Amino acid sequence: MAEVKDSGHIRLVGAIAGMGSGLSKARTTVIWHPRLPWLLDTGEDGRVDDRHEGGIVSFDTVKTRLQCSPPGTYRGAIDCLVKISPFALYKGATPPAVGWAAIDSVLLGSLHNYRLFLIRHGMTEPVAGTEVRRLSLTGHSVAGLGAGLTSAILATPIEHLKIRLQMQSQRAVADREFKGPLDCARQVVRSRGVLGLWSGFTGSLAFRANFCWMFGSVEILMRSFASLKGTSFEMSTGTANFLAGGLASFSFWIMAIPADNLKNRMMASPVGMPAPSFTSTMRHVYTTVGLRGFFAGLTPCFLRAFPTNACAYYAYEGLMRTFGAEKTRH
Repeated sequence: MAEVKDSGHIRLVGAIAGMGSGLSKARTTVIWHPRLPWLLDTGEDGRVDDRHEGGIVSFDTVKTRLQCSPPGTYRGAIDCLVKISPFALYKGATPPAVGWAAIDSVLLGSLHNYRLFLIRHGMTEPVAGTEVRRLSLTGHSVAGLGAGLTSAILATPIEHLKIRLQMQSQRAVADREFKGPLDCARQVVRSRGVLGLWSGFTGSLAFRANFCWMFGSVEILMRSFASLKGTSFEMSTGTANFLAGGLASFSFWIMAIPADNLKNRMMASPVGMPAPSFTSTMRHVYTTVGLRGFFAGLTPCFLRAFPTNACAYYAYEGLMRTFGAEKTRH
């Protein structure tokens, strides 16, 4: 990677590498099946309608159902998985599969630019034994915070449609309220206006602010792996990227799961009713389920966190090196 330049121009290399990261998520979390063609959808009986969407990994559907279903519907992740038909596990695929590349492009593209901005404005620290200065741990966390908040603008409507599609439990396609992502978007706009697609935006901001923990943890892990140089545990940069991305995702989800619950409940509210506020949703969860309600869905999050984020961060950093992007860490 190249050294940081004084120019304040926005760099697009991070956005391009972010698209690769998002596509890797689609490859590691969306399951292809020959009976579930792209942009098709199925009911829980497996019937296909050519206007409907395809399938998404079961863990995300299970998480959404655990978070947004009425109390007592499921006893836990395993019970939810058993009760949901295999075909129902593939709901809501089109919005995230198409959108992950765009969301990660914004997230990681802005992350790179925020890191460069903070380096140019002095949020740095010396590297021991050298005259080189690097972005501080606080700087990496602040950049992650800014990137998360920026990405919420695009992520909110995509996740909104995904949540609504995943919550449909009708077995027959004809009985479902939404026939696919486009029909879902049309109904939301008809009922709440265009801005209705951004229902749950405050929840999305609260959720995505936790990328400060993600990228702060990534830097801590990368520095720890770098300290192993010269020992029998020394590893390549690519391996370190892979492990750092996967392990840092656990810190992200531990901190982010309460906001994820609130965000998803806000997005799953009946389309014909006014969107609930962040605070009213918080009160509702606490009064009906208690504190444990804020951590619903944590198990499926943990099960998918490492492989998804390890591959995504490996792809991002690998592409950044390939493109010769400016170094933001040493």
